[in-house]
Amino acid sequence: MNGNEVNRWISEWDRLLKEINHVNSLLSKSFQIRVQEQNIETKKVLDGEKSLIERRLKEFESAMECILKYLEEKNNDDYYYDYEIVNVFRFGENFDWEKIYNLIVRERCRLEEGLPIYAYRREILQQIHHQQITVLIGETGSGKSTQIVQFLADSGVGADESIVCTQPRKIAAKSLAERVQEECGGCYEDNSIKCYSTFSSWNKFDSRITFMTDHCLLQHYMSDKNLSGISCIIVDEAHERSINTDLLLALIKNLLCKRVEMRLIIMSATADAKQLSDYFYGCGIFCVLGRNFPVELRYVPSDYGERSGSAVVDSYVSDVVKMATEIHVAEKEGTILAFLTSQLDVEWACEKFEARSAVALPLHGKLSSEEQFHVFRDYPGKRKVIFSTNVAETSLTIPGVKYVIDSGLVKDSRFDPCSGMNVLKVCWISQSSANQRAGRAGRTEPGRCYRLYSEADYQSMEPNQDPEIRRVHLGVAVLKILALGVKNVQDFDFVDAPSHSSIERAIRNLIQLGAIKLNNNVHELTSEGRCLARMEIEPRLGKLILGCFQHALGREGIALAVMMANARSVFCRVGNEGDKQRSDCLKVQFCHCDGDLFTLLSVYKEWEALPQDMKNKWCWENSINAKSMRRCQNTFLELESCLESELGFVVPSYWRWDPHIPSIHDKNMKMAILSSLTENVAMYSGRNQLGYEVAQTGKLVQLHPSCSLLIFAQRPSWVVFYELRSETNEYLFCVSAVDFQSLYSLKTPPLFDVSKMDERKLQMRTLSGFGKHVLKRFCGKGNLLGHVSRIRKACMDERIFVEVNFDENHVQLYASSHDVDTASKLVNDVLKYQKKRLYNECMEKCLYHGSGSSSPVALFGSGAEIKHLELEKHSLSVDVFHPNVNTIDEMELLMFFEKNTSGCICDLHKFTGMVKDVEDKEKWGRITFLTPNAAKKAAELDGEEFCSSPLKIVPSQSAMGGDKTFSFPAVEARISWPRRPTKAVGMIICDKNDVNFILRDFHNLIIDDRYIRCAPNDKCMDRIMISGLDKELPETEILDVLRSATSRRILDFFFLRGDAVVNPPCSVIEEALLKEILPLMPKRNPHISSCRVQVFPPKPKDYLMNALIHFDGRLHLEAAKALENIDGKVLPGCLSWQKIKSQQLFHSTLIFSSPVYHVIKEQLEKVLASFKKLKGLEWNLDRTPNGSHRVKITANATKTVAEGRRPLEELWRGKTIVHDNLTPSVLQLMLSKDGYSRISSIQQATATYIQFDRRNLNIRIFGSPDKIALAEQKIIQSLLSLHEEKQSVIHLRGRDLPSDFMKRVVRNFGPDLHGLKEKVPGADLKLNTRDQTILLHGNKEFKSLVEEITFDIARLSPHLIERLNTGPSCPICLCEVEDGYQLEGCGHLFCRLCMVEQCESAIKNQGSFPIRCAHQGCGDIILLADFRTLLSNDKLEELFRASLGAFVASSSGTYRFCPSPDCPSIYRVADPNTASVPFVCGACYSETCTRCHLEYHPYVSCERYRDLKHDPDSSSLRDWCKGKEHVKWCSACGHVIEKVDGCNHIECKCGKHICWGCLEFFTSSAECYEHMDIHEYTVEEV
Repeated sequence: MNGNEVNRWISEWDRLLKEINHVNSLLSKSFQIRVQEQNIETKKVLDGEKSLIERRLKEFESAMECILKYLEEKNNDDYYYDYEIVNVFRFGENFDWEKIYNLIVRERCRLEEGLPIYAYRREILQQIHHQQITVLIGETGSGKSTQIVQFLADSGVGADESIVCTQPRKIAAKSLAERVQEECGGCYEDNSIKCYSTFSSWNKFDSRITFMTDHCLLQHYMSDKNLSGISCIIVDEAHERSINTDLLLALIKNLLCKRVEMRLIIMSATADAKQLSDYFYGCGIFCVLGRNFPVELRYVPSDYGERSGSAVVDSYVSDVVKMATEIHVAEKEGTILAFLTSQLDVEWACEKFEARSAVALPLHGKLSSEEQFHVFRDYPGKRKVIFSTNVAETSLTIPGVKYVIDSGLVKDSRFDPCSGMNVLKVCWISQSSANQRAGRAGRTEPGRCYRLYSEADYQSMEPNQDPEIRRVHLGVAVLKILALGVKNVQDFDFVDAPSHSSIERAIRNLIQLGAIKLNNNVHELTSEGRCLARMEIEPRLGKLILGCFQHALGREGIALAVMMANARSVFCRVGNEGDKQRSDCLKVQFCHCDGDLFTLLSVYKEWEALPQDMKNKWCWENSINAKSMRRCQNTFLELESCLESELGFVVPSYWRWDPHIPSIHDKNMKMAILSSLTENVAMYSGRNQLGYEVAQTGKLVQLHPSCSLLIFAQRPSWVVFYELRSETNEYLFCVSAVDFQSLYSLKTPPLFDVSKMDERKLQMRTLSGFGKHVLKRFCGKGNLLGHVSRIRKACMDERIFVEVNFDENHVQLYASSHDVDTASKLVNDVLKYQKKRLYNECMEKCLYHGSGSSSPVALFGSGAEIKHLELEKHSLSVDVFHPNVNTIDEMELLMFFEKNTSGCICDLHKFTGMVKDVEDKEKWGRITFLTPNAAKKAAELDGEEFCSSPLKIVPSQSAMGGDKTFSFPAVEARISWPRRPTKAVGMIICDKNDVNFILRDFHNLIIDDRYIRCAPNDKCMDRIMISGLDKELPETEILDVLRSATSRRILDFFFLRGDAVVNPPCSVIEEALLKEILPLMPKRNPHISSCRVQVFPPKPKDYLMNALIHFDGRLHLEAAKALENIDGKVLPGCLSWQKIKSQQLFHSTLIFSSPVYHVIKEQLEKVLASFKKLKGLEWNLDRTPNGSHRVKITANATKTVAEGRRPLEELWRGKTIVHDNLTPSVLQLMLSKDGYSRISSIQQATATYIQFDRRNLNIRIFGSPDKIALAEQKIIQSLLSLHEEKQSVIHLRGRDLPSDFMKRVVRNFGPDLHGLKEKVPGADLKLNTRDQTILLHGNKEFKSLVEEITFDIARLSPHLIERLNTGPSCPICLCEVEDGYQLEGCGHLFCRLCMVEQCESAIKNQGSFPIRCAHQGCGDIILLADFRTLLSNDKLEELFRASLGAFVASSSGTYRFCPSPDCPSIYRVADPNTASVPFVCGACYSETCTRCHLEYHPYVSCERYRDLKHDPDSSSLRDWCKGKEHVKWCSACGHVIEKVDGCNHIECKCGKHICWGCLEFFTSSAECYEHMDIHEYTVEEV
């Protein structure tokens, strides 16, 4: 007892005692509560360690005393073993020094290792000796699995016969047997320890210790119900509660009543000990304390309670990575262990975790032993961060783990009773698993566990994991129970009884498999059922084997079964994205057109044929899991042995099936597969997006992305699958094709109607010949949903779908065979109508920009022709209002207008979904007609009922053609003038109880040097009438005086006003305002105005007329002068009291869309904060209903608005990418799926928002400047590389290529295409299995050569593949099309650049309208949609002006341009037989005679005026005026004025207002009218 090991433990005991004393001294002092709690926990751990050392030393001492006692008594020849006393050793009569020496050596090793179980040896033996059944709970690593069997064998307790220890898995049974054999070397006789991993009737229990699987012991029980030769049974890992464990426990419970001498020990780390004790008559429970350190629990709830799922992993994985990063930054040294659910999650987390001083390591079951060993290595200077599946929960103990991140989730395979299938899905762990995970942090020192869920979530978890019997299909259990002779399965004594429905379903499944039959209301095994019961696999796999044997395919059947059982782990797809793509390419060579089972069989056949020393290398080279293949081989050999020894089958040593040669064996194996998976049949729905319809449940499920069938360009109509996997979505896993007719030839008919189900399959019909714009209109703004809804309603079938393929320019319709014709006609009608609309489409273009509504407009349409020129300012558009705008069907409404107006609709602008004012919420949109007459008829439909509500239709004057009013963002100013005369009487509104007090306060009140009179209102008790006011005073000023004169509260004050006067039309007022403003504005581009006026029609109760003036934001000084100039003026046609009042406030608004706002939010806040430095500027930021953010700035000067707007515009505009290599063809890639994916990733990586303008073909980036620069660089690189890839893509499917073409390419040239690279030296080739393409990097000239070589393989197929060697040629340049553009109308393909040049030629040569397709024999006009796509806005404007010029030139003199230089206005030439009519240009305000086209000359004939132009002498003009009473001379400028009728007020061309009576002139009409009031009396007196 004084050896080195004993002394070491005594020294350790002394050290612990000193630490305990030190902690006790700390506890006696005053510290914070948290510190003292930590000290108490530390003392508890130290006391436990000290107690364990004491126990170990006592156990070692007792063992040595037992040996010494035996030696002493043996020497005295009086050795006697008392069987009532439990000694740690029981010796035989023969004296064996070698055995005694080995026992002492082993005992010293036990003391040295210090396993916790060793400290409780005698107590455990005592309990087992005195109790028949014991439940032993010991934590992982306590040593129970290896030591208990030795304790029993050494002491003789329960060791009269063989001690059997069962394990759930074969590998555990084997490894434990080897471990115990190693520890007990020389302690027992030879063959004292055996392991039976598989059952055989030849197995004998003639050894002291026997390790075996629980399944093996269960099979032995079926042969020997007394379990002869066994004295003690240890059921280990009982917490796993496998079906075999539960059945074994139930059977042993019954056996123990017969064999009272037998002992049963149930061992586990986390099992529910009380439940097991209660099941076994309240037996004793013994708990072995571990050596865990305290673990602090922190609940950090995450937001993944409802996981939405991303394209790659669930959101909780990101939370785990984020938490690992935070721990690494904030906490001290120590390994971090994070629990995830799957291999995919683990690899994604390792890839995303980034830290310089840490190394991320994966740990999951598919890693090789060498790869798993990495987590045990040390990495000097770096912290280990291990992302693991639940394999690290119990199977492995990793030293140094101090921090655990528990996601609270696990991927579990469960039987879904609703669907009747096994479903692999992510779910919550149990409380015992959560505790087990937390315990990983306290193995070597105190640790911390971060639980990414709340404490309430933990409390809601199940205490323990559901036993397997409640999680899986009960077919195996029911089969074995019946094989044991139990007549009624419902009466079986389960530990945890499954539901009645689960048992019934299992029975029904076994009947379907032909394993059992109903005989006199009792279920009995059939001959096949008895065979299945003796096999060591689930019934479905056994049925598969038996079915293959019936077709002399025994070897293939066994291989299919073992590969199906291990299907999840055969193919390795690990590492980075490049490694995964390589694995996918390697898998192609094995893929079979009949599905996954045949693919797996191909793998096994090829692997089995290899020499043993080549298998691992082959697996590595082909990305196959060698560990899984060895497991499959071991299972194969076990099944082979079982079939031959137990069932008398002869397993062939050769293969009859060849994966490369189609034969009858394929059909036979598919029949065997179908017979075994009858309940797992699925039918292709007919639509890829829907996937397959599971026959048993009707649920639509997709094939798993790893499915071999996806490699081939066709989908089998009928398939069977092994299981459902629930990841982000549900998938069919391990799928194989079956023949439709085979469903009718099954011995037991399926539980669904095959014929009815087949009728439900959707048929696909393709509608082609339509351009992209037709398809976009067909889909746009909810149209597609409306079309589908109508078709479904017409056909009374909700399973009708319509898909639009913009790449191929076609529509795919899915409907049942009964409805496909009807649905096809309905879709075709809509498409043709949309195509007709495109041909009629026009842009409403203003000839110039005045007030906005007063400019003449032209309809610019197909062929770039002017379809209509509206100079009379008649309305061509109507605004449509409806109470329920969201219920209107666009097509129905347009057809309603066409029918009732007999007119052609040429444009539609919908307002639904836009940001609108409250009063416009019923505004549906604006419809433009080809003629004013049609628009007038449309307006007459006002009040007509449509969709159960009346339509409101209002003529519209504003053009919606997308014209550019300002070259710079506008600022706005409001002006107003009264429309109802103000009386000198006002009204006060107040509380009725304050009326008398206010009357008293206002006695003798003076306002603006006038005494006012107050009196109560007779009609309203809360109002006071005030008279004697100056009606020119503002209401606000009067209200301020009134409130200051009384202490009572005045709610409001307003003037009483008279009836509204009739004002000139809004358009006339707009022109009058422009006349006042434009002279103060600089003359710029005649097509772009610097000012625009909008007068709002008044409502009946309005007392003011309101107008909004939009100024070019750069002209802030001119705008201020203009407002100052018109302030106080009276417009022509208005009365003297209708003076203009301009608000000295300017407004400007910018709207930031939601995605833009989120990336510029911080910058925007800084800009808005900087506005404090700008005097007189106010701003407001609010959120619009559609999620956008609106910034409105207001200032008293346009300069201030401009200064405030400038930084906002920089954020609003973003950065436009300009790069020479970004050609239109490159930019168009932004619209592709790959382009969208890359841009999305760039946005996410750079925290920017990227916007693509399809019309102008430019890219804008929003965000901070540094991030914009980074994003710009990434976008350019990404688009150019994508363009290069697209130019170098060789497609391996489509175009009548064989469905297995990609596999043929792989077989001929290898998965890495090395054979192809040898034939095309210098070509960098890469296979993309998902898209089934070959990517060529480098010289583009190699593409044709690579295509030629690869397509030679296709030509070897039975049907010859015809393929064009060159692409189509452009009809304009006659070369191969580059950067092709397909015309919308006729569909002919041209070079995009050639089309642009054709338009530019039309701009230069105005005689080439309409523009037509240049394809030979076509001549179809090019649609407006094409011009919008091909040309920028500026170039489109040039084309319009050229077309306008051509229109005027070809009008045979009907139209002419305004004679002013560069003026865009047009007027109609007067007919030869009519009088001259003046044309007043709205752009330059010049007056032109419409007959002679000179300046307008009233009262002078065109001939006379031409003479005057030649003879400037005015005498002839004076001669003409003589004798004419209605003709006089302007006293201001001398110009001739004429009075035809009306009052004496005359306005001269010079702008002066003249009194006809006295010829006195004035500057305004008001002054002139005041003068005439006096002058009129003077005339009468005269």
